[in-house]
Amino acid sequence: MPHHSIVTVPLAATFAMLYARLVASLVRPGLSRLLCLAPALVLLLLLPFAIPLYTTRGTAAFFLTWLGEFKLLLLASGHGPLDPHLHPVPFVFTATLPVKLLEQSPDAAEKNKNVALHLPLLLSSSIKVAIMVTLLKLFNGKDQMHPYVAFTLYGVYIYCFLDFLLPCLAALGRALGMGLEPQFDKPYLSASLQDFWGRRWNLMASAVLRPAVYVPVRARLGAAAGVLATFLVSGLMHEVIACYITLRAPTGRLAAFFALHGAAVCAERWWCARRRWTRPPVPRVVATPMVVVFVVGTAVWLFFPPLFGGGMDDLFIAESDALLASLVDAGGRLLRLAGLAR
Repeated sequence: MPHHSIVTVPLAATFAMLYARLVASLVRPGLSRLLCLAPALVLLLLLPFAIPLYTTRGTAAFFLTWLGEFKLLLLASGHGPLDPHLHPVPFVFTATLPVKLLEQSPDAAEKNKNVALHLPLLLSSSIKVAIMVTLLKLFNGKDQMHPYVAFTLYGVYIYCFLDFLLPCLAALGRALGMGLEPQFDKPYLSASLQDFWGRRWNLMASAVLRPAVYVPVRARLGAAAGVLATFLVSGLMHEVIACYITLRAPTGRLAAFFALHGAAVCAERWWCARRRWTRPPVPRVVATPMVVVFVVGTAVWLFFPPLFGGGMDDLFIAESDALLASLVDAGGRLLRLAGLAR
C-alpha cells in the first residue's frame, strides 16, 4: 500500500514554496526576508524524514534539503534562479525540483507546450530503463563481485536513474509551457575535470553553488579559493544527504572525495595557466578516458562506500526491484486500459 508521504511531502513542499514566493514578493532582500523564510527552510530540512524508503528519501533530500534550501537562501539575498514575479506553477516547479528555467520567446514556449515528449526522449528513456533492468539482474550476483566493481555498477545505475528522471521532469515542464535547461551533458565525454564538473555533470547544483559560494569567495580570496570552497560545500552537503539516506553518522569520506576533486581542479587550472594552454594539451580520445578513470576510481574509493556499504546496498537493491515491479505492473495496466494488451 502506498505510504502517505507520497502525497503529504509534495503538498507540504508546495505550500512551503508558495509561502516563500509570498514572502519574497512582500519583503525586501536581506535579513528580514531570511527570517521570514525561516519556517520554509526548517520544513524543507524535516520533510525527507517523513519518507520511509532509502532511495526516495535520498532523492527528496537532494531536491529539497540541498537544492531547495540553497535556492531559498539565494532568494533571501535577491539572487539565484527563483523570481517572486514568476507565476505560482513555474515558481514551485523550479523551487522544488532540480530544474532551471530557460530564457525563451513566447513562440518557443508554445512549441514546447505542444511537444512535451518526442522520440529522442522516449528512446533515451527506454535505453536507460533497459540498462537499469539489466543492472538489477547483475546485482543478484554482487556477493561474487569485487566491491569496487559493485560500486561502479551502482554508480552507473544512479546515473541512468537521474538521466531518466530529470529529462522526464523537463518534459513535464515543457508540457506546462516552461523551457528547462538540461541537467547532464554527456559527462562520459568530458575532456577535463573542469569540463566534467562545470559543464557536464549535475548542472543545477553548479548553477546554485556558483552564485552562493564560488562568486562571493572568489571576489574576496581569489578563484582558487572559490573553487575549493565550492567543492567543500558540495562535499558537506553530500554528507548531509548521506545521513538522510542511511540514517547514520557522517563518515567524512564524501567530503574527502570533493576536497580531492577540488584540489585536482585547482591543479588542472594552475597547470593550464602556467603553460598558457587555451585548449586541452592532450587529444580528447586520451583525455576523456583519463577523466573517467579518475572520477570512477576516486568514487569507488571514497564516494560510494558511505552510501552502499554496511548492507545499505541490499536495501537499495530490494527497493529498486520493488519499484521496477511496480512500474512494470502500472505499465501493463495502462496497456490493458488502452486495449493494447490482454
